[in-house]
Amino acid sequence: MVQDVTTGFIQRLRTRDPQAWFELWEIFGPVLRAQFARWGKGRIGAETVQDLSQETMTALATAIDSHDPSRGVRFSTWLLAIAKYTLTDEFDRRMALKRGAGKKPMDLDHAYDQAGDEAPPDERYEGLIIGAKVEAALRSVERETEMMDFEVYRLRVLEGRQGKDVAISLGLSEAAVSRRLTKVRDRVRSNLGDVMARFSFTDEELEEASRKGLDANPNKASDALFDEAVAEVYQRYAQFRAELDRSTGV
Repeated sequence: MVQDVTTGFIQRLRTRDPQAWFELWEIFGPVLRAQFARWGKGRIGAETVQDLSQETMTALATAIDSHDPSRGVRFSTWLLAIAKYTLTDEFDRRMALKRGAGKKPMDLDHAYDQAGDEAPPDERYEGLIIGAKVEAALRSVERETEMMDFEVYRLRVLEGRQGKDVAISLGLSEAAVSRRLTKVRDRVRSNLGDVMARFSFTDEELEEASRKGLDANPNKASDALFDEAVAEVYQRYAQFRAELDRSTGV
């Protein structure tokens, strides 16, 4: 199994490491917001969507102690199951208030138990999960590399500009552009592999990166194909983020 629950990211979550929880929210918060907005079908406002997304992370903090990798539930499926129960709990609370009763407790154990039995998440949701992972890897690379190096990568790969054009616009030689591009690409491969492993609870989930051309092993994917796959996922996810921000005002 790809995740070792005694070390690494899950253990950081279990020990309530603030940085680990911030990282989780930073990466998957937008996906949760989009999912709640989709489920709400206009019946819940932007503030409620934001609150539900945060409450899902709080619920996950409670459920993380029950995580059992032997059940073979994907991270994305598990997160979605907790989100569903958060939304159900919100509707139950509203109904209880109308009836003058107390709030119904959320059955997180049931949510966890049922995560592996429900129909798998749709392609749209899984695409957003992959996009969130790629964006997280690129964000970490941008923090770790020199500004000029990442600018070369951004223009050359994420925007798809020709090497000669990038060289002219940045005042570099084409050879320098190529060297900087190679350096950043290697870091992207490494960081993307780390992110994929961190948020994959099953081998199948981890192997999904390879199926999408995002394999971290340079022997299995050419540089051009890898760049193309990263750019495609990134651009699609960037468009999603822009549309989400406009629709929710968050």
